[in-house]
Amino acid sequence: MTPLTNFLEKFNIDASTSTIVTLLALFAIIWYAWRGAGSKKGRPSLPPGPRGLPLIGNLASLDPDLHTYFAGLARTYGPILKLQLGHKLGIIVSSPNLAREVLKDHDITFANRDVPDVARIAAYGGSDIAWSPYGPEWRMLRKVCVLKMLSNSTLDSVYELRRRELRNIIAYIYSKAGSPINVGEQTFLTILNVVTSMLWGGTVPGEERGRLGAEFRRVVADMTELLGAPNISDFFPALARFDLQGLVKKMSGLAPKFDQIFDRMIEKQLSVDALGDRAGASSKDFLQFLLKVKDEGDVKTPLTMTHIKALLMVCFSLHDVMK
Repeated sequence: MTPLTNFLEKFNIDASTSTIVTLLALFAIIWYAWRGAGSKKGRPSLPPGPRGLPLIGNLASLDPDLHTYFAGLARTYGPILKLQLGHKLGIIVSSPNLAREVLKDHDITFANRDVPDVARIAAYGGSDIAWSPYGPEWRMLRKVCVLKMLSNSTLDSVYELRRRELRNIIAYIYSKAGSPINVGEQTFLTILNVVTSMLWGGTVPGEERGRLGAEFRRVVADMTELLGAPNISDFFPALARFDLQGLVKKMSGLAPKFDQIFDRMIEKQLSVDALGDRAGASSKDFLQFLLKVKDEGDVKTPLTMTHIKALLMVCFSLHDVMK
């Protein structure tokens, strides 16, 4: 298997598309060679790293077991090394001292990151705390998340919602006494139900909440698959306009479904507020809290509806990480 074939298989590129990619690669290699070594003059020195192929760099040699692969490279090249990932340069640090410098001492310098094309669509243009560039907007979102949304008082306010879901799963398991059950699946569904209850469990009635959770689960499963798929456009931005793998097109079709669910929940809560029935809610959820923060927000850097949807998306994404 040639390095180019290996590279194409990593991105699940079919035969017809691979022909286009191969032709583009040939033109790019010629351009790369034409630029020559002259363009390297004046560049800052970089850490050591494995030699890559023209154009694709080290993409073809990446091991799916990344942490083991990086540990092996660190033993060869030291605690800081470079990888050329297509058009993107990656720097890997593997020692506690260097990690402290990057993540603590110089965290502002390294705070920003490129937003993948597919994630940009899912995250409302990168409006969430994970992808927003460092600045007033990001600091506002961090304040909302850390100091308000995830404060002890806020988490205590959704205690009843969490307890309700745990009681439901305990009752279900008890009812299945003597019968086999899939513990892994039930754990996954319990976490899912806890997260959705914390997001809007105090806003949506029981039966409707169950239907909404099932609909949400289907959309999330499809979106998670797209977000986890390697996208050649992320490593070669010049190819983004072609969407060779069709990932952007697929996400553009899924994202509105997510948005419609959020709109329904927000409209339902706003209608409750308009009737002055907020006080009648037995437990406040994150959606109620975020709408309140929006109404009382800072004029200079306000929390918008887009921010609220993006933050709800982040909360739900945390559930997927725990799968």
